[in-house]
Amino acid sequence: MTAPGEAARRKPARRPTIKDIARRAGVSESAVSFALNDRPGVSQDTRARVRRVAEELGWQANSAARALSGERAGAMGLVLARPAQTLGVESFFLQLVSGIQEVLSARQIALLFQVVEDLDTECALYRRWWAERRVDGVLVVDPRTDDPRPELLAALGLPAVVVGGPAAPGPAAPGPAAPGPAAPGPAAPGPDPAEPSAGEPSATEPATTEPAVTEPATTEPSATPPHPLLSTVWADDAKAMARILDHLYGLGHRRIVHIAGLPGLAHTARRIQSLRTEADRRGLDRRQVHSVTTDYSDAEGAEATRRLLDAARPPTAIVYDNDVMAVAGASVAAERGIPVPGALSIVAWDDSALCRVTHPRLTALVRDTPGFGRLAAQELLAVLDGGPLRTVQGELPHLEARESTATPPPG
Repeated sequence: MTAPGEAARRKPARRPTIKDIARRAGVSESAVSFALNDRPGVSQDTRARVRRVAEELGWQANSAARALSGERAGAMGLVLARPAQTLGVESFFLQLVSGIQEVLSARQIALLFQVVEDLDTECALYRRWWAERRVDGVLVVDPRTDDPRPELLAALGLPAVVVGGPAAPGPAAPGPAAPGPAAPGPAAPGPDPAEPSAGEPSATEPATTEPAVTEPATTEPSATPPHPLLSTVWADDAKAMARILDHLYGLGHRRIVHIAGLPGLAHTARRIQSLRTEADRRGLDRRQVHSVTTDYSDAEGAEATRRLLDAARPPTAIVYDNDVMAVAGASVAAERGIPVPGALSIVAWDDSALCRVTHPRLTALVRDTPGFGRLAAQELLAVLDGGPLRTVQGELPHLEARESTATPPPG
């Protein structure tokens, strides 16, 4: 039991200071400063003794002090502005972060990760991190079709790499550090009445139209970044979607629906646009081949599936933008007695253990997500080392056909 008054006497552990090191090492505070900063003015024996004492005390340099001295912070930032409830079940970001961390840890660089509510909060966090010199650079994920972050980061002078594809420049981010007008981006195609959002009443005849999307700036590797201010590491979502359509069309499917992720994300727009392009190329009816948007969660994936299966002519194949929604969709089909793949084929955009243990095993796009994270981290380190701005394309995923896709039923 705790002795009376003991808890009151306890105090939180105090961070060791240069004064503490000097007292224990028996030297002056200036000698400690010289030794820890590799500056001349102390002997090798004194330098070694000071560093040994600092290690014993668990001393770490203060990030603000390092910033004032012009030293690097030794950390990179990653901010995610997504609904927090979708992160615990989606494997993509865990794998991406594992690849990023593998590269950074080899250089003894920390990863500062934070989840925020929206884009405005994310932009405010970049300003604070850079003002406090908390990070040396940032990895920008989930590029938007109308994105204020590239302009902001360039105006701040904060080194950054966009991960996942070109971010279309948008209006200046709010706040005192906001830059001037954004550079013009590619024109967005008009709204397609054949493609509803997740909240609309009908899967095939929506009452409203989905937001316009932006076509990808390029589908080939480029020596210059699509946004002239930041380097980009990207994956070719258009070709990946084409591979899925090749597979399903080859099996005989003509009613194909894509249950997409968050509207406004650049990769969501590219996948929707690719589906349209591939459908038009094959002469398919856009009322039967279209996309609906969700928040990536299993709940919205399941609800979108229910609405689609309630339609007068339900799809014979559904493509889900992540593994969690695909498994949720397969569960909805099972509870309704709809056999997979006998009456409904299912494809998951990202492969995972979930796809491989579900019965039947789900056809899925297989890609090296940790490798993509490593590529992004390596590019950010190259930028910090003075490398040129450029676009780097990741490995194109391949489609692994499993038991969840087959020829559609007649009719």
